[in-house]
Amino acid sequence: MKVIFGHSNMDLDCFGSISLAKYLYPDYQPVQSQLIHPVAKNLYNLYQNRFGFIAPKDLKDQEIEAVIVVDTRAKSRVKEYFKWMPDFKGQVEVYDHHPSDNDEIEGALLHIEDYGANTTNIGLELMKQKILIEPEDATIALTAIYSDTGNFQHENVKKEDFAVASYLMENNASMKLVRTFLRSLKEKYQVSLFHDMLNRLTHKNINGHSIILSYIEIDDNIGGLAAVTEKIFEVEQSEAIFSVFYFKKKNHALIVARSGKDNIRLDTIMAEFGGGGHKRASSALVKDQSGMMVFARLEEHLINALQPAFVAENIMITPVDFIKESMTCLEASIFLERVNHTGAPVLSERGEIIGFVTLRDIQKARKANQMHAPVKGFMTSNVVTATKDQTIREIADLLFQNNIGHLPIAQGKSLIGMITRADYLHFMEADIQAQTQS
Repeated sequence: MKVIFGHSNMDLDCFGSISLAKYLYPDYQPVQSQLIHPVAKNLYNLYQNRFGFIAPKDLKDQEIEAVIVVDTRAKSRVKEYFKWMPDFKGQVEVYDHHPSDNDEIEGALLHIEDYGANTTNIGLELMKQKILIEPEDATIALTAIYSDTGNFQHENVKKEDFAVASYLMENNASMKLVRTFLRSLKEKYQVSLFHDMLNRLTHKNINGHSIILSYIEIDDNIGGLAAVTEKIFEVEQSEAIFSVFYFKKKNHALIVARSGKDNIRLDTIMAEFGGGGHKRASSALVKDQSGMMVFARLEEHLINALQPAFVAENIMITPVDFIKESMTCLEASIFLERVNHTGAPVLSERGEIIGFVTLRDIQKARKANQMHAPVKGFMTSNVVTATKDQTIREIADLLFQNNIGHLPIAQGKSLIGMITRADYLHFMEADIQAQTQS
């Protein structure tokens, strides 16, 4: 017997991976975890007969020749299967997209790619072999890709995710069903919990990062808590959210975390609590510990774990070319042309920022035949500035919300630096490239 299985508590990407792996390995038997993640239950209920799963206990006393593992490489997440096959000595192949850790299956043949979804990893192989798949399996797989890429909005999305999604559409995947399976808040209690949590959120600035913390007590464990957390994360403007759900009857606490930045590594942060997952989506179950203790421990851990955010001082240009208030519009025009700038701050004789002038302002002076008039008469007086300690996120908000191309960095009224839209975009491109290489 040859078998395919995914991680315990099977989610949508796990089901999607298995649905496609069956085409690569048609003589392999899929095995179902004893746990199904709440987000995947509707899909599983509709397609369970199609998968043809056997239970882990069905592996007992079977001669297992080979194993395919999908969507994990961690021994701890597949132990429910291997405990029924203690004498297994055959080949294990792994298809996974999670970061490496110290819990890998020994001796496994690894097919590891850092795509947004693990389903993409297997789908690419089907595309190479020009294997056609049935619409039902295409729908399952497309749901998985949409789920793990956050509807293609996560920064871990690769061009390959789009390519496989297109391939699945060509194989008649149903977008209508995909939308049905991905509806985040399907139950009334989820909607109620969502509004309850919104009223109790704590917004924190931790080492320059905008973080949301949430603490809720619930009588007993219920499903769909990750979906509620994700919905709040969609609504609120923050870099990351950490929700602590305390189940009073069991004295257990569940931490659900979501991040919008790769530099907030949730898999690393949640490892402190025995959890795991992705860089941007992770969770941990802490047993036999009060909810408030877990919440306090989490907040303290974040202070130590989060690296200081980049601030204006890290990317600003200094020294800054500036225009003196005594200059005429003609002199300002010549100066801007000489330094090849589209605008510059205007400083008083005491070196204080009193305005900002652009080539557009100069053009107004030229049309009015006022090029010999003082530049003060045509400059913008209400100048938007920032301090050197403001985060890059705050800098972006100032640039784009005020629709300005230049942002002077001030200390008091003194000019100490400048950040342009081009500087910000260059920083973001470099940051994304660094994250990709790492």
